[in-house]
Amino acid sequence: MSVIHRVASAGVAEPANIPISWVHTLVVGSGAAGLNAAVQLRACGVEDLLIITEGLDKGTSINTGSDKQTYYKLSLCGREADSPQLLAETYFSGGSMHGDLALVEASLSARAFLHLVNLGVQFPRDRFGQFVGYKTDHDPRQRATSIGPYTSRQMCQALIRQAERLQIPVRQQCNVVRLLTVDEGAGRRAAGVVLLDQRSQLEAICAENVVFAVGGPGGLYRTSVYPAVHTGAIGLALLAGAAAQNLPESQYGLASVGFRWNVSGSYMQVIPRFISTAADGRSDQREFLRDYFADDGQLCSMVFLKGYQWPFDARKVLGGSSLIDILVYIETEQRGRRVFLDFRCNPTGFQWERLSAEARDYLLRCGATQQLPIERLRHMNPGAVELYAEHGIDISAEPLEIAVCAQHNNGGLAANCWWESVNIKHLFPVGEVNGSHGVYRPGGAALNAGQVGGFRAAEFIANRYAGWTLRRDAARQAAVAASDELWAWLARCPSAALSWQQHRQQFRQRMSAAGAHIRRLEALDRAVPEAWQQFRQLRQEGCRYNAAEEMAEALRTFHLCYAQAVYLDAIRFALQSGVGSRGSAIVLHQQGLPIHDRLDDTWRMQPEDESFRQKVLETHPMPDSAEHRWTPRREIPQTDLWFETTWADFRAGRIYD
Repeated sequence: MSVIHRVASAGVAEPANIPISWVHTLVVGSGAAGLNAAVQLRACGVEDLLIITEGLDKGTSINTGSDKQTYYKLSLCGREADSPQLLAETYFSGGSMHGDLALVEASLSARAFLHLVNLGVQFPRDRFGQFVGYKTDHDPRQRATSIGPYTSRQMCQALIRQAERLQIPVRQQCNVVRLLTVDEGAGRRAAGVVLLDQRSQLEAICAENVVFAVGGPGGLYRTSVYPAVHTGAIGLALLAGAAAQNLPESQYGLASVGFRWNVSGSYMQVIPRFISTAADGRSDQREFLRDYFADDGQLCSMVFLKGYQWPFDARKVLGGSSLIDILVYIETEQRGRRVFLDFRCNPTGFQWERLSAEARDYLLRCGATQQLPIERLRHMNPGAVELYAEHGIDISAEPLEIAVCAQHNNGGLAANCWWESVNIKHLFPVGEVNGSHGVYRPGGAALNAGQVGGFRAAEFIANRYAGWTLRRDAARQAAVAASDELWAWLARCPSAALSWQQHRQQFRQRMSAAGAHIRRLEALDRAVPEAWQQFRQLRQEGCRYNAAEEMAEALRTFHLCYAQAVYLDAIRFALQSGVGSRGSAIVLHQQGLPIHDRLDDTWRMQPEDESFRQKVLETHPMPDSAEHRWTPRREIPQTDLWFETTWADFRAGRIYD
């Protein structure tokens, strides 16, 4: 066993042997997707199992939500016809999604949902047991449901209780800093991880299978609604060479920035006043939206629409509610001002009779006819007010600062219909890190996809990877080599030019400026070389940190910086290909369509080339670059549903081939 060093808090190098432990299946991450994967693995008979996590309270799932956080599923109420095929077609219609993945997410939807119900998650139902639903964004049927602002948190809590009942071991305060792979045949396979434990010591865990449930790229953006405790770790898999798909397809929307929370749904439907101020947050208050709307009734109706059209959407820019996101962006990013929602006052010119029929009828049906926005919000959704109060923010007494923030990555690692990486065997990305979604997805579909991924990975592992095929000598050699390399990098950190905080500030600023919802090819042509240069500098020099407790942050900065370069590279490739404005991002182009007659000529939007919806963007990371290619998306499978033949294939295990 090799000797590795750790850096003590005083900066003195001390020798220590790197411990290596072994487990059959390792689950990295403890959000809703990772927890369900572990629960399903145990249900499928996998006993040698371990969850490692920074903390059961550290993931996005347990720390995020919205005014009415949605879980999307197959319809289970009323007369409206639904089926896995119809649900798959809805997923598939979003563009750039593989049809087999759409069918799997649809087929396991009811199973995943009812599993949560059986664990005690209190999804609403009527006296006859019907699970009622409503329409969410990009949804033609009433398939959505919710238990309030903290749907995913309650999912996690139920899954944690089940994991405890099943006595699944969990190690907390672990920061994974390297994904181990070894050669297998003509390709590569996962072999475990190297982690930094709570004592800031390196340790290796080698495993037959790795379920990779590390969430979305929350740490890449300066303006982000991802919980501050969640940064994401897709960079670890990219550094290991794992293929990705649809990385440019992220989702952005208005969110509060003090306490990070989406201001969707009822926050907008009660029609608060938008104000901007000087950088001090107090002086020079202006209702800036009024500069762009000739009619106050139209302005108020557009704010209302932002509620259920919350994600920034390229299709809703020209004459639609996503214009508001652009105007907020102009105030904050271009003019250096700050933007707030003021629930204490109606917008100037607010009058019930001047609202659109849609807005007026909705509020009347909800009984939300109170005089002020805060009163309407308390009536419609009191939990939305209480939520901010729980975090020390009284929106009845002070304005709420907002910005356009990164919220979700529809892309991620590329996996097959069993959620196994397409090019690294025995690696199973589940949850947001899995790029199963396309350009558009119904709101709440991500929660379903994360649960489905856990079922699929567990079933495949139990039926195909239940034995032990990992060569222990190869895994041990990979762990030792990785640890030696990590130590060599850490040894360079004390003399580095920049600290880990400075590096993060650089790439987060770059990502928000060039790779968020407003994109320009000229900006990306500058940003991409800068991103790769920063990564090379970081790899060669390291980054400064002050104590052993910050080693994890330094190592995290390394894989985040690499991920940022790969993401920007993929975004530039998409723009160079001529994709145009689609999903939750627009491309500005001098020959594009003018967005608004009161915006200058730089605000011209390149139309979407819809032919790309029939393709998926594949990304293959390299040490100092990334390769990208468009591949035709797979159609929804047309399966033979004759019972006898399907039963025979199932009994013989041919469904796993």
